[in-house]
Amino acid sequence: MSKRLVTIFQYVFFFSLGLFFAWLSVKDINKERWANIKTSVAQARQWLFIPVLIIILISHYSRTLRWKILMEPLGYKPSTFNTFAAMMIGYLVNLGVPRLGEVIKCTILARYEKIRADKLVGTIVVERTFDLICLIIVFVLSLVLEGDIIGGYMKEKLAVFLGDNAGNISTEKIIILISIFIVLIVAGYFLLKRFGHIDAVGKVKKILSGVWHGLNSVRFIKHKGLFIFHTILIWSLYLMGTTVGLYALKETSHLGIPGGLATLSVGSIGMIVTPGGIGAYPLLVSELMGLYGLDSATVGTALGWLLWTAQTLITVVVGFICFSLLSAFNKNRL
Repeated sequence: MSKRLVTIFQYVFFFSLGLFFAWLSVKDINKERWANIKTSVAQARQWLFIPVLIIILISHYSRTLRWKILMEPLGYKPSTFNTFAAMMIGYLVNLGVPRLGEVIKCTILARYEKIRADKLVGTIVVERTFDLICLIIVFVLSLVLEGDIIGGYMKEKLAVFLGDNAGNISTEKIIILISIFIVLIVAGYFLLKRFGHIDAVGKVKKILSGVWHGLNSVRFIKHKGLFIFHTILIWSLYLMGTTVGLYALKETSHLGIPGGLATLSVGSIGMIVTPGGIGAYPLLVSELMGLYGLDSATVGTALGWLLWTAQTLITVVVGFICFSLLSAFNKNRL
């Protein structure tokens, strides 16, 4: 199967998955509930979404500066605009095909800044590792502050995949999953070592070597304190934007920072499941609002789609602006 067909298949699959979740989030809404959603949105403090948009934009800029810090040990100092533009265009592409945007942003920066793309992939892995750590911290804080609300819900969802016949988390299933993961790693290592002389395998080894070089560069970060600062700032801004979004709706304004943590937790899962979180993000947020005793089909749906729209709007608008300015900015630099 050609790369083009694979790309088309990925786009259709993930976009269809997003539409499916979008349908799930609205399928049970009758005319009366649609009227309630419109009323909830109409009565919202809509001006608060202006600071939400600004907060999201600042978080993207902070992420740009953090990415530049990761490139320093590799000997690269790209311009801030090219780095920001590559990142935003990558996010824009991710709305259609998940993870393809990571490749695109590395390719764009490699083209305009004469940087090896394979080494940039290593910095992306580092970023995602730290983001995963932050997401785990957010989950833990959510469980500590809102354990009575989301603790049982998360256990119920996990039991669907890892539960036994009694409905408890199965230790055997966890061990099996870990064992499969270890076997795959060992098998992959053996194949790369044994068949490294084959061109295709050699290319994979070269890519992995570049990734490892990027990962290894973490040890040589000159501004470790600044890197940690931006990591904390990025996720603090995510929390701030989500919490301000909660204050925008009168029905959710009482949830505060603890509610913002819980919403950020489930919303992050939605962003991972489908391209840009389409469908999945509003669905999970609406279910969470139901756990708080609010009407998930009206208040929850309104909140989920409003928060998702704010994040997507920034990605689309800024992504297209960066795309249109990229060539002009680099015209005299090439």
